[in-house]
Amino acid sequence: VARSISLDQNVITYLENLCTRSYFFVYGTRTTLGERLAQFFRHDWPTAVRSAWRPTLLSAVCLFGGALAAFVLCMIDMEWFWSLQASGLAGDRNPNATTEYLQSTLYSDTTDADGLLSAFSAQLFSNNSGVALFAFALGFMFGVPTALLIAYNGVILGAFYALFWSRGLGFEVTGWLLIHGVTELFGIVLAGAAGFMIGGAVAFPGDKDRLASARDRGQSAAMVAVGVVVMMFIAAILEGFGRQLINSDLIRYAIAGTSAVLWGTYFYLPKRRHVIDD
Repeated sequence: VARSISLDQNVITYLENLCTRSYFFVYGTRTTLGERLAQFFRHDWPTAVRSAWRPTLLSAVCLFGGALAAFVLCMIDMEWFWSLQASGLAGDRNPNATTEYLQSTLYSDTTDADGLLSAFSAQLFSNNSGVALFAFALGFMFGVPTALLIAYNGVILGAFYALFWSRGLGFEVTGWLLIHGVTELFGIVLAGAAGFMIGGAVAFPGDKDRLASARDRGQSAAMVAVGVVVMMFIAAILEGFGRQLINSDLIRYAIAGTSAVLWGTYFYLPKRRHVIDD
């Protein structure tokens, strides 16, 4: 009506702005950032992880299958270590090191007086998050590069573990790894699962075209991948501080067990949703 009879452009502008505001009020989100984050951690993330249990199992098979294969090969012939272990990743912890030296690397009296542990933790977070997001991003290529990357990380782990196991340090190195490894390895498995979700959508789009299938499945996969970054941050803290400052094997195992229970409960224990009727 104003457009047809009004000679005042300011009235028309005011009414158009009012309509725009009302549109966003009716159809836009009404939650704050804090409420949205709470919804993500309380419901969206664990729901996305639970729905991806098949890709999660496949990712776990790739990781631990690679670790088992490398472990068996190295236990048969430790010369395999040099081929399977990433160059420079293990440092001086190799078959040429003495058992006493390998054992000494599992314990530390390092303090954080000069901030070294903080820098180390930040570096670990950057590296681990990069691996996880890379595994997710490669999923669009039918999941094949994701499977190779996850399996390769398992191979590195298996070769490293076999070295210490062959020296009778299996109990010690397990606690040294699991204090952060429960969170870190679970995060890598979930990142691989997110990549497989994308790969499965592209390879088996069903009635949709591949792009639409990847877009629909990608929303849930991205939810999983974003949460993995949080897990990598926690793992970096545990690895950068907890593993370096805690030298008790029993405490390391206790932290690892607690982490496993907490993550398992958080992701897979059914949660009740409170629905408010209109």
